[in-house]
Parts: sequence; structure tokens; C-alpha cells
Amino acid sequence: MSLTLQDKQAVVAELSAELGKAQSVVIAEYRGMGVSAMTELRRKARAEGVYLKVLKNTLARRAVDGTPFKALADQLVGPLAYGISADPVKAAKVLDEFSKANDKLVIRGGALPDQVLSAKEIQGLARLPSREELLSKLMGTMQAPVAKFVQTLNEVPARFVRTAAAVRDQKQGAEAPAEAAA
Repeated sequence: MSLTLQDKQAVVAELSAELGKAQSVVIAEYRGMGVSAMTELRRKARAEGVYLKVLKNTLARRAVDGTPFKALADQLVGPLAYGISADPVKAAKVLDEFSKANDKLVIRGGALPDQVLSAKEIQGLARLPSREELLSKLMGTMQAPVAKFVQTLNEVPARFVRTAAAVRDQKQGAEAPAEAAA
């Protein structure tokens, strides 16, 4: 079933809209992949917030034209799946992880805004921590000095209480032998 002109224009407009808010695009060749494997890839991509689309390369070339990903047009050859994400790392992570388990999916390249990436660079991008991981590490680093300061302030009264308890125990220990002698 072929698409009508209006359907093609709608697909190009939809893809252009996704590319407008994207931070990364990853292209992967899916030659020989079964329907069940492709369905599994789509499910994983949807769960991670990655827009995954399979479409004709001529439509994809029209969609990337006029976007920060226009330099990607030269790489659009063969049966390709397009992973598009607002997080620069998520699309690369999803497709790289899936390609490790399924050898039919081969990452061909991708792009960040105004920068084309090779397949090797996409794999390197997939190894980077996600935005959430980086933010949590940053927050941990920022909290560490404050937590240590509070711990240090809390140590002074705690030491005093431990010392007072030791003196009390010592006095009770000294009184116990005196009562036993009487």
C-alpha cells in the first residue's frame, strides 16, 4: 500500500516536528530483522521516550532538510530505522543496547545538532551516563560538604553525651564496690 501525497506530507511534517525538538538522531540498518524483533525494539524505544520510525529515505531526507540535522542526509541509504530523542544519549543507548542482543540491527551513524556522528561515536555516546544519572551525581557532590558539616556539628554534643555517660558509669562503678564492702 503506497502513501498518497497528503500522507507523505503528513509523515514529513511529523518527522520534521520531532526533529525540531530533538537533541540526537541515530540511524540503524534493520535488514533481515523479524517483525517480533522490530516490535520489541519499538516497545523499548517507547518506554524510554525515544521516537522510533521506519520510513523511506527520500521522505527522511525531506524531513531533515532545514533542521540542525540536515548534514545527516548523505548517510540515509538502505533500510533504516530512525531513533530520535530529546535527550542526547537515550536514542543511542536504546539502539546500541538492542543491537548487542540482535545482530540484525546495525548502527550506521547519527547526529547531534549540526554535527554528524559515526557508528563508533554513537556507541561512545551510548556509554555516557544519562541526564538523570549526571544530575544525581551532581547533587550528591553538592550535598557532600553540607552533610559532612552537619555531621561535624552533631559530633560535638554527641561526644559530650558519651563523655557524661562514661563519667556516670564510672561513678556508679565506684559506688558499687563501696556498698558491697559495708
